[in-house]
Formats: sequence, structure tokens, C-alpha cells
Amino acid sequence: MPRRPHVLLSAAVSLDGFLDTRPGDERLLLSGAEDFDRVDAVRAASDAVLVGMGTLRADNPRIHVADEARRAARLAVGSPEHPLKVTITHSGDVDPGWRFWHHGGRKAVYAVGAAAHDRARSALGGLADVHAVTEGRAWQEVLEHLYGSGVRHLMVEGGARVHTELLQEGLADELQLAVAPLLVGQPDAPRMLGPGAYPGGPRHRLALVGTRTVGDVALLRYAVRRRPGPDARATAADLAWLATACELAADCPPSDTAFSVGAVVVAEDGTEIARGHSREGGDPHVHAEEAALAKVPGDPRLEGATVYSSLEPCARRASRPRPCARLVLDAGVRRVVTAWREPDTFVPGANGVELLTSAGVTVVEADQFAAAAMAPNAHLRPGA
Repeated sequence: MPRRPHVLLSAAVSLDGFLDTRPGDERLLLSGAEDFDRVDAVRAASDAVLVGMGTLRADNPRIHVADEARRAARLAVGSPEHPLKVTITHSGDVDPGWRFWHHGGRKAVYAVGAAAHDRARSALGGLADVHAVTEGRAWQEVLEHLYGSGVRHLMVEGGARVHTELLQEGLADELQLAVAPLLVGQPDAPRMLGPGAYPGGPRHRLALVGTRTVGDVALLRYAVRRRPGPDARATAADLAWLATACELAADCPPSDTAFSVGAVVVAEDGTEIARGHSREGGDPHVHAEEAALAKVPGDPRLEGATVYSSLEPCARRASRPRPCARLVLDAGVRRVVTAWREPDTFVPGANGVELLTSAGVTVVEADQFAAAAMAPNAHLRPGA
């Protein structure tokens, strides 16, 4: 199977499924300030953001990371200040005056067919990189090219045609739907999804993996396709939080019979929920994930949270009946980012990654932080 990014579809709709009011009316703002900030956090955690031509023409959006601290966090881990901005055109009719071209970082345009490619390239000049893709397999080529360019996490912000095509072609992995307490009721207003055949047909049920309120909006998170494995990649935000976990590991009281590990639990909106480290509070048996999760039992934010641990959560342990991987599952966490797989030094076969992924949890391994995770444990390695 061709390699492609993880594709996240992000949209806000009314209770009756509309994206906006009818064309020509004043733009309807479905979300409030809290949800706009959440979207900004998702952008900051993405490698690229894709917006369709219909949205560019109708809304003339900037599409950039607005929060200065989030931009600084991206730069701190070596990522561009803003994610790559992407659009696709079938006609090549693009306006070089749109704000999309003049804010944020690099831009890429995928033009379907040679004529559209030539027209877009002539109109934009040096404002964007323009690539030609083939009619009939345009989306596959777009995603394959983005993956080859280093994009592992793609956020798609619409519009209706883009969301519909990606879902119908089976190329979306996740859907984040913000449902606003509004009723549009206009038959000629744009809906999020159009008619047509979707994979699995009308009886296929997506997996609901999280719900929460953001201001007066209900955020629903669905897994469209689960693709665990080598395509999972740490985002810029992941690397920043994992660095914090590795720093916490260095704060552990020293031990010759246990690893030094740091862990941070971060909510979906990018805010820290809890942190912990091995042997915290003087308990020689407490593990980092255990210490962090014990501070927020039953917190509803855990469903959408990520656990960052310098060492993979253990699947077996000698001191307690419930290993850390099981604690993560029991807490409802569905995503883990780690730097280092646990060796057999103390407990053979303590492979938490296998336990977590078999239960449907996404595990991202950022081995560029392995050295930092191992550093507080250097004296435990053979030959040290």
C-alpha cells in the first residue's frame, strides 16, 4: 500500500449538518473563541494543513498558527514556524491576492491536469510550489507526494467537496467534528458531506473515540480508519512534550534496581493535565505514568489525551499487579508517545507497546529522543 500521512478531517457544523448559511449571506461563525483556539492547537501539531478551493474563494482565510507560544514550540524542536499550507485545484483559477498566499509558511498547490498546472503556476509565480497530479487518482498522488515531502500528519479544514472525496475514497483516518448549537434550515446552504458511496455503506459505524464540550460546542472525535504502525510520527508538539518527559527522568532519585522515567499527560487542546516521575514521593516502586495518572483519576480530558513517557509504559512489572500500559488503558487514554523501548534488565518481556497497540491505542516512537531517555539510566546499561 502506498505510504501517506495520517489524514485528520476537521470541521464545524450546525445541529442540522450545515457548514454555513446560503451563498451570498454573511458568513456564519459556528465556533466560539475556545474552539478557534482548539483548532489553532491542532494546526500547530500538524505537519501540513489542506484547504479546498471553495473555502479559499468563499472565506479568503489566512490559515496559520495564531498563538505565538505554539509557533515558538515548533521552532524549538526544529520544525517550521507554521505547517505547510496546501490546496488542490481542478481549474487552475487561483487569485494571487488571497490572504492564504501571504500568511504563514510554505504553500503547495496540487493542480489536476497539465492545463490547470500551467494556469496556476502562471498566476502564482513564486507564491507557492505548484505540482501536477493526474485526473482519477489525484488524491492518492497528493497524499503520496506529501508523505515523500516529510508530511506525516495532515489536517484537512475543508470544504465540503474535499471532505466528501477523502471519505468516499477511504483516505481519511480521523474526523474531528465540532457541533454548534445552531439550526440553519436552508436547503441551498452547504452541507459538510455530499451524497455518494462511502466505504462500508450506510450500515458502517465509525468508532467514537472521544467527546467533550468546548465552550458551547460539542466536539466529537471519530476514528475512520485505524492505521497503527510505521506511518505514525511525532509532531512538533509531541517532540516538545517528550523533551519535558526526558527532563523529568533526570529528576528521579537514583536507583540501581529500577529505571528513571518521566511522564507528562497532555490534553487534546495542548494543555498539561499532570506529570510524574519514577520513585516520586519517596515510593521506591512508583512508576512515572502511574504517578502522573494518579493525580487526575476520572478526568474527562483523559479520553483525548496523550501520555508522553521517556520509557515505554510497561506491560509487566515485579512490584505492582497493574503495569503502566494497563493503567493507561484503564484511564481511557488512546495515544502514547515514547522515546525508548524497555530492555530486559529487570523484567523480561515488559513490552508495553504491543499491549497498547493491540488494544487500539496509537503509539508513536520518537527514537531521536532515545539518548536523552537513556541518559539518566546510563549506569544500568551493560558495560557502563
